[in-house]
Amino acid sequence: MKFYSEAAMERAMKIQEVILRAMAKRISWWQAAEIIGISDRQMRRWRERYEQYGYDGLYDRRRGQPSPRRVAVAVVEQVLGLYRDKYFDFNVRHFQEKLREEHGIRLSYSWVKLALQGAGLVAKRRKRGKHRQRRLRRPLSGMLLHLDGSRHRWFCDDRWYDLLVILDDATSEIYYAQLVEAESTRTVLAALREVVQHWGLFCALYSDRASHFFLTRKAGEPVDRQRLTQVGRALRELGIQMIPAYSPQARGRSERNFGTWQGRLPPELRLRGIITVEAANRFLREHYIGEFNRRFAVPAAQPGSAFLPSARRELDRIFSLQHERVVNRDNTVSLENRLLQIEKTPWRGTLAGCRVTVYEHLDGTLSIGYGPHTVGRYSPEGVAVRSGDRRRSPVASRQHHSALTSVALRAPAVSARPFSAGP
Repeated sequence: MKFYSEAAMERAMKIQEVILRAMAKRISWWQAAEIIGISDRQMRRWRERYEQYGYDGLYDRRRGQPSPRRVAVAVVEQVLGLYRDKYFDFNVRHFQEKLREEHGIRLSYSWVKLALQGAGLVAKRRKRGKHRQRRLRRPLSGMLLHLDGSRHRWFCDDRWYDLLVILDDATSEIYYAQLVEAESTRTVLAALREVVQHWGLFCALYSDRASHFFLTRKAGEPVDRQRLTQVGRALRELGIQMIPAYSPQARGRSERNFGTWQGRLPPELRLRGIITVEAANRFLREHYIGEFNRRFAVPAAQPGSAFLPSARRELDRIFSLQHERVVNRDNTVSLENRLLQIEKTPWRGTLAGCRVTVYEHLDGTLSIGYGPHTVGRYSPEGVAVRSGDRRRSPVASRQHHSALTSVALRAPAVSARPFSAGP
């Protein structure tokens, strides 16, 4: 077997990089000849040798035989042209997958990466930093869920949206993903309600320390475990533990997951001509979450599931904004410039002076509860409606569609599985 010297290999690599840039139309062929330091006629010879023998044609032909595994120049030009004209915003791994699935070009990731970097179409990454030990995953699905949002230009224009994602720590499976205007109490409650309704109760939630998750007395101090937010109150009622993260590095699994989302979702939306939030969420729900899980989800360390079924009839109350009020003498309750009239109940003459709870539901409607009793239901404008006739205004309907567009994968069997530590 013939071996090339280190100097010969370095020389061939430099020449190949210049030729790749010329093939990718980043520079002209006469500019390539000038960079290498040869004449136009010699440049034509180099190009012909490269077309005939591939990479090995750049070496001195007296030193060895061309490799039988060389890639044809026509394929190289096709790969560079596809990336330059169609997949210019894809990362290398995503592009390599598209080459295999959409165009039938089966090239290794390393070859594609080196070709794109050599042609100047992809920047070379900096050297990795210090090695850190990754935290072990939880052994069962449903033991720990991550919830986080990523603000990004998902439509490749000037519009910024938050992508809310809930994933399982044990498997990296995505249970929920939705584009929203901004991460807030309402959007987080809507996301958690979808997961609980379709998958069941889980053990713990890991999140950052945003104000809709935790209250902090002073910046930099631990969170206040006694004063609960609306999200904290809802999860406490369900018996779900909340775990705060005190640094981005602590949320490494979700941070790396968002790096994948940001690298893959915008190009997919661009290729399909999707430019609205509604269409994007429909695409996520019907297609992309399933594809994402098939590609990146991993098996749990142990069989079984920690999810438990939930009492769905109580979810409307639990996942709502709750406000305590004292009933006025005329049996009315005030809430944000709306006056809610309580009708007479058959079991008590008046509720004046009683402390009640006003529920702002995620669909925009309101209700008033006194203990286990519901003493009034109202439209978003505060107009009383009969039980079972919770009509929504057009504005509330649009808010409901935007807030509750579910992108959780439908798996009814999972929500009914009891906790199991083994087969």
